[in-house]
Amino acid sequence: MAEDREKRDGRREYRMEELARLAGITVRTLRFYRERKLIPPPRREGRIAWYNDHHLARLRTISALLARGHTLSGIAELAEAFDHGRDVGDLLGLNAPTEETPVRLTPEELADHFAGEVTAENLAAAMELGYIGTDGDEIVHVSRRLLEVSSALVREGVPLVEVLDAGRRVREHADALAALFTDLILRHASEEDLPRLRPLAKSAVEAELSMALDRRARKQAQ
Repeated sequence: MAEDREKRDGRREYRMEELARLAGITVRTLRFYRERKLIPPPRREGRIAWYNDHHLARLRTISALLARGHTLSGIAELAEAFDHGRDVGDLLGLNAPTEETPVRLTPEELADHFAGEVTAENLAAAMELGYIGTDGDEIVHVSRRLLEVSSALVREGVPLVEVLDAGRRVREHADALAALFTDLILRHASEEDLPRLRPLAKSAVEAELSMALDRRARKQAQ
């Protein structure tokens, strides 16, 4: 019998020995990962266990995260958070107007952005905030700008847990500002005018934030 086969839907399935070979690990290691629930259970066909490309991607991710210094227990926690994360459809919604560009990442690419800071707790917090969602074996960050800012702050020595906490507080203020602007416009115009006048709200908030930072800097220098 062939070690792997292609199903009607185009997905490929593998026997244990072939999966281990493709992942660059031993069968014994594969069994250990399965016992630790680092990978999902295989599909059973009688006494035969069939694995698929999702299992292969997960095994390659485990190897990459181990190479980056993560422990198996930490990877297990990440895997659990990843498997129970928000679906990308729930994260982005359908036809939601936005100026932000989502970014697709593998788990190891996410780890590279936040070296040593990607924990199950931080992953769950980011999912709760709506920053990231899952799409198969990929992670989708809702905003390239937020991803770049948060990773830059971590590189400057700010712990990711504090960056996420700050993001939560900023979200509260941003929601209040959005409500203020929306209520102002709707008192004098219609909902159809909101998209056209949206840049005015952004400009006002950016200008006020810039001046607030100047005031804070002067106060700190005194």
